[in-house]
Amino acid sequence: MEAAPLRLLIVSDAWHPQVNGVVRTLTLVTDILRQQGDVVEVVGPDRFRSMATPGYKEIRLALFPRRKLEAIAQAFMPCAVHIATEGPLGWAMRRICRRNGWPFTTAYHTKFPEYVHARTRIPTRLSWSLMRRFHQAGEATLAATQTLRDELASRGFTKVRPWTRGVDLARFNPDARDPFEGLKRPIFLYAGRIAVEKNIAAFLMLDLPGTKVVVGDGPQRLALMARFPDVHFTGWRDNGALARSYAGADVFVFPSRTDTFGLVLLEALASGTPVAAYPVTGPLDVVTDPRVGALDEDLRAACLRALDCDRAAARRHAETFSWEACAEQFRAALSRFAVAETRAASVRRNAASEVRISARTDG
Repeated sequence: MEAAPLRLLIVSDAWHPQVNGVVRTLTLVTDILRQQGDVVEVVGPDRFRSMATPGYKEIRLALFPRRKLEAIAQAFMPCAVHIATEGPLGWAMRRICRRNGWPFTTAYHTKFPEYVHARTRIPTRLSWSLMRRFHQAGEATLAATQTLRDELASRGFTKVRPWTRGVDLARFNPDARDPFEGLKRPIFLYAGRIAVEKNIAAFLMLDLPGTKVVVGDGPQRLALMARFPDVHFTGWRDNGALARSYAGADVFVFPSRTDTFGLVLLEALASGTPVAAYPVTGPLDVVTDPRVGALDEDLRAACLRALDCDRAAARRHAETFSWEACAEQFRAALSRFAVAETRAASVRRNAASEVRISARTDG
């Protein structure tokens, strides 16, 4: 029997025009679910008064969003609520759900404690305590890899469920390759956000043959350009240009120690480019075949070994991941805790009535 369509409300502090793995994941998953008949509403900071994150102007933070956010939720009347991030919108939606008795799920996309520590030196134990408080209030916390799920369980998260990731195999493929004319081979490529938590300097400091190329932008770009004048920085590349960069590189280098997955790993592999990375969460779960990449605490050694990896095997490995499977897993997790649409409407009407009664009483 075909599953009945769902009305899904997704609340995320990461949304367009931001460019990152969370936004890509939510965009592709919602597109697939809508094509399959579900009604999906994504609420991001673009609907609210906002301010730039200190030191990170590309990321906007919603200011005092609770009242407007609740009005949006009441009007939409979802069967299920998913809170994607732990920012102002995420905390506001968490409070709304708890106050009204609405079930919700969350996702652990970002190693927030490690990111905060890298920027502020705040002890990670304090941030982990806050993360547990946020996520444990929901019905389930979705996490992309087994390594991450094991880590969350070890830190006291008791409701963790799997939610894998995918890759656009048509967009990222080995066929169209950037020749990187004028640059000495081999090409060691990093692509993504240029920020302190990505640990890019660890890659740029390596003594490697050929040329290091960095595709992307972010708050650390100018400082790294000044520090490493021999590195080729391209700025943002999108669509075909980014795909050609992946395919034209000899090795994709992923120096981050704090990502929970790393969609760029799959994009590189789909382009036929082997990966070099540290043996940490994300790479450990994606680069599971030694023919497609090398993981080593000595990142230089990993880079040099990856030069000998099998580009055809890298592509075949990426083909085992799909966005359709990712969307199906996401929907299954939410539908487990969804309420029937008629009941959802009743719950929201009752909650709205209680708010009006309370307002008249207070007045």
